[in-house]
Amino acid sequence: MTRVLSGVALIAIAIAVVWFAPPLVFLAVAELLLVLGFHEYVVLSRASGLEVPPVAAGAAAMLTCAAFAQAATGAGPGVSLDVVLMSALVALGGLALVGWKGGRDAIANAAASLFASLYLGLPLGAMTAVRETRGRDALFLLMLTVIVSDTAQYYSGRLFGRRLLAPAVSPKKTIEGAIGGFVFGAGTLAVVGAWWLPTIPAAGRAVVGATVVALGITGDLFESMLKRSAGVKDSSSLIPGHGGVLDRIDALLFAAPVYYVVLKYV
Repeated sequence: MTRVLSGVALIAIAIAVVWFAPPLVFLAVAELLLVLGFHEYVVLSRASGLEVPPVAAGAAAMLTCAAFAQAATGAGPGVSLDVVLMSALVALGGLALVGWKGGRDAIANAAASLFASLYLGLPLGAMTAVRETRGRDALFLLMLTVIVSDTAQYYSGRLFGRRLLAPAVSPKKTIEGAIGGFVFGAGTLAVVGAWWLPTIPAAGRAVVGATVVALGITGDLFESMLKRSAGVKDSSSLIPGHGGVLDRIDALLFAAPVYYVVLKYV
């Protein structure tokens, strides 16, 4: 029951923010999610034996998100994404150099510090850009597709699951669950997209839906890999019955960037 109530509350908050928040407020909410997710990322990194400078790497990730949104919409700080990423590379690389105490972890520490900007900053910036350039309908369609797919995977897996999808990473995900996620997730984007994404034909929407589901599953498994490597079950216990912020947005972190590219260029 706790999981269900938490899920309903999360969906209600997401709908309210996506539908009614002004652009700067929405960006602020995205940055808040980023900060919470980044804290969990730092904890996972340290549990894996990696040192991520929290202030510098967190600031780089937040600026990456804001710069992406600014580049696409004109909202946020007046600094370009290329400047942010190049500055982050130099600054975080320099900090890794100063903090290195010998050993064989130099590349891993430097990469983990910069990766937060790519893993968290770019996807959340892409979601902000989708909302402001293609409308709240387009963003919520992405979120709805992921929610339906996740739910279908869970119940299809419980009812029909026999063969494990990725046993080394996630011992509970099944191939049958993934098939259910593809059917219902891609179907949701194809059908609902007739109203919310009418510029793409039905066949194209089905392909986009299947791509979003595939990327969502990949993002979920990727975060599971990070947790398994760190030896933890959930990224945190922030959300009752659901784990942490990363546990809730892991699918979107992989799906959102490609969804943004498709809507912008395809």
